Amino acid sequence: MPAPLTESVAVACSDLVESLPLRELAQQLQLPFIGIADPRHVKNFDILLYGDRDGLGLQVTGKGAPGPVRADLSSGKAGYRLEHGGGTGQLVARAVGLKKTRRPLHVLDATAGLGQDAFVLAGLGCRVTLIERSPIVHAVLADGLLRARLNPLTAPVVERMTLIGRDSLRWLEQAEGEIADVIYLDPMFPHRDKSALVKKEMRVFRHLVGDDEDAPALLAAALEHAAYRVVVKRPRKAPVLGDREPATRVEGKTSRYDIYPIRALPPA
Repeated sequence: MPAPLTESVAVACSDLVESLPLRELAQQLQLPFIGIADPRHVKNFDILLYGDRDGLGLQVTGKGAPGPVRADLSSGKAGYRLEHGGGTGQLVARAVGLKKTRRPLHVLDATAGLGQDAFVLAGLGCRVTLIERSPIVHAVLADGLLRARLNPLTAPVVERMTLIGRDSLRWLEQAEGEIADVIYLDPMFPHRDKSALVKKEMRVFRHLVGDDEDAPALLAAALEHAAYRVVVKRPRKAPVLGDREPATRVEGKTSRYDIYPIRALPPA
């Protein structure tokens, strides 16, 4: 994994929130704290870890920049999927195997990001361990989980989610035996299509953490420690990870889930 590009990141806040917690967070992450700021007028940093009354987010600076990237688990797309989603018919649920078993699964999401897929699985009854190795992204996700605990609708879901701030490859290499029923990977992939419109989240993440160049090694480690299967999310037309052909896959319009079974899931 390339070193995070933290030299172009600072912590800031709006005038509607208490600045002391954000100052302490900046010290913890070893990032500059520039106090109250309007992201549109910040020129010395490309991205702000920005706190406002809606919580913590990653905010691109400059005039005309899109809004902040947040781990919004209690409203927006995640909240809608919780209330109106397709249940175990959703692609990620099918890939993990929720249609084939009635027993709640323990899923290890080793590339947690903003926690969207983990939240879907937790909403369907899974116990989910999330690992995020970028301290900046971890801070945003931790804030999202904290806010989701304050919402009566999402609080029971978040109780099934445990966040760990570690390098997932090293964590797996130090593990012994089977550590989860299913290990789920959604690595950042090299983006070569210069004309494609990349999602806002992807642009920010790529700037912060680069591509997950150790993803093939992460897949190999996951296969050593999953009890039933490893699932790898990929862009629909992307090559397989590490030249390892999956046994099967679940495909959507823009992405697919490559499935590496180890043994059959328990029926109940």
